[in-house]
Amino acid sequence: MSTRELVVLGTSSQVPTRTRAHHGALLRFDGLGLLLDPGEGTQRQLMLAGVSSASIDAVFITHAHGDHCLGLPGVLQRRSLDDVRRPIEVHHPHAAAPYLARLRHASAYQDVTDVRLRATGPGPVASDTLPDLRIRAAELSHRIPTLGWRFEEPDGWRMLPERLEALGVQGPDREHLRREGRLRRGGRTIHLEQVAVPRRGQHIAVVMDTRRCDGALELAAEVDLLLIEATFLEAEREVADVAGHLTAGQAARLARDAGARRVVLTHLSPRYPEVHGHEAEARAAAPQLDLTVARDLDRFTLRRAPG
Repeated sequence: MSTRELVVLGTSSQVPTRTRAHHGALLRFDGLGLLLDPGEGTQRQLMLAGVSSASIDAVFITHAHGDHCLGLPGVLQRRSLDDVRRPIEVHHPHAAAPYLARLRHASAYQDVTDVRLRATGPGPVASDTLPDLRIRAAELSHRIPTLGWRFEEPDGWRMLPERLEALGVQGPDREHLRREGRLRRGGRTIHLEQVAVPRRGQHIAVVMDTRRCDGALELAAEVDLLLIEATFLEAEREVADVAGHLTAGQAARLARDAGARRVVLTHLSPRYPEVHGHEAEARAAAPQLDLTVARDLDRFTLRRAPG
């Protein structure tokens, strides 16, 4: 059975606390591993989550602030230590390129991993290691150039067992029909539309370190899962705006307005020792939203949209 889940590695912003590591997350999508904004300590958090660095196919960094990228050297060096030579892409904004180049060789080690730094801007993102996902980046509103990410599974089909059985389609023929769209059986042609209904691919978005902006709404539109920052509470709204961040209430309203189906709030300021305030504020702002304030090492299974 395929594994589709979001593993929240850390939930703090700027600096870690005694109970929250730097921000970071891992998206596991079938056989793919997407590491999102690996803050300091990510290598240890991966170990605690039971995830090998060898399972990571690509890294997506929103911007060059340390709580979103200081864990990268440890992850890359661990891959070399484990003799993982398979390519790993590191996608990041153009403005982050000089910082990522330094992180790539932050210390001396026996470097054997094929690391491919991929500077990009808003729009479609090409990937050699994630060929089956459509990836888009959008510009966010932070103090330095920042991109958010959206990952889309292509639309597909949901097979209907009763129709397959009625037409005598069994075993390998089912996969052939799904792949080719038609199947010749007993002098007749069976078309995929006869035994399946369209199924929307899953969409996931990552919105970090931003004020409310068009890019954030574009990324979050109708996604199945939205990972979004909620650094401050409304009492510090002016502070949030100056720093280029969202409050919990703003994050919830943005997710509601974008039509996100499920929302995970993270990247909480270390000034808040508990998450109760964020949860209460977010729920008050968008009562109908399927929303969770993440804690370190939480796991969220990706739910398929209807159809």
